[in-house]
Amino acid sequence: MPLPDSSLMNDTGNRLINEELEYEKGFLKEVHDKSFALLNDCQKIAYEAVIKSVVNEEGRLFFINGHGGTGKTFLWNTIISRLRSESKIVLPVATSGIAALLLPNDRTTHSRFHIPLDISAESTCEIRQGSQLAELLLKTSLILWDEAPMANKFCFEALDRTLRDILRLKYENSADKPFGGLTIVFGGDFRQILPVIPKGTRADILDASLNSSYLWPFLKIYELKQNMRLCCGRVSDSESAEVTTFDKWLLQIGDGSFYSDVDNDLIEVPTDISIMPSNDPIGSIVNGVYPYLLQKYNDPTYLQERAILTPKNEMVHELNDKIMKMIQG
Repeated sequence: MPLPDSSLMNDTGNRLINEELEYEKGFLKEVHDKSFALLNDCQKIAYEAVIKSVVNEEGRLFFINGHGGTGKTFLWNTIISRLRSESKIVLPVATSGIAALLLPNDRTTHSRFHIPLDISAESTCEIRQGSQLAELLLKTSLILWDEAPMANKFCFEALDRTLRDILRLKYENSADKPFGGLTIVFGGDFRQILPVIPKGTRADILDASLNSSYLWPFLKIYELKQNMRLCCGRVSDSESAEVTTFDKWLLQIGDGSFYSDVDNDLIEVPTDISIMPSNDPIGSIVNGVYPYLLQKYNDPTYLQERAILTPKNEMVHELNDKIMKMIQG
């Protein structure tokens, strides 16, 4: 019997590579074809640019900017299904664990790339040359990083330094190329949560953001502007108009163009989405979010459709105690 090909044996023994190649390619092609037909013009422009960079190994960097509802996740899934149907390896990652649940075989960035939790300007990812993860990165065609604005810029710079070292075996002059010459797509909305800096000032937060990194000038920015949730056909014209108005109001707040008091950064909340002051503010919030609670608390759908968000755990406990005391038994 002839000896097996050592390169094939190496890949066979790499669990990470096997996991990224174990997809039903025929099914993914069908998913891609259906999804591609539904892309709007903005999504198609970004899609074509990303695919072109991957196919030609151009190593370009992209940032897909779009607020909630503009179809970023749908675009990610379309790109992923296209490349995986062609046996190319795509590594989708997300800054938060919740966002990581939205894409197939997604992971958090810290889990996938071993980014240190105590990050600094000199940090690198804890990936050894020759390890299974390093071999996976050598065979990767695209990294897709969702909710990028939430991460500290040092996370991107740590991955940049690591890929420049690892990919020197794959790309010529990788040490001189951002992320070693690998195509990477970042996505998110800077109007949402920025990096959390304990006790940091506004200037500290801005300085820690991706667009303050030395990598930002290398990114090509694409805008997704059409709210696809209003085009799904599941809402009436009146509901669509109401949501459109609310959507524009949120964007104005995010852009900083809707202050009622510019000097103090104050915004007047419309009366139709606010609760009037009362002597029992917590009770008013509970009654506003959970009307008819005693009659419907056994209905799972009723509970799934509503929630109260609060920035501190102390208020969470206070709300929970209030609601639990209202329910008999």
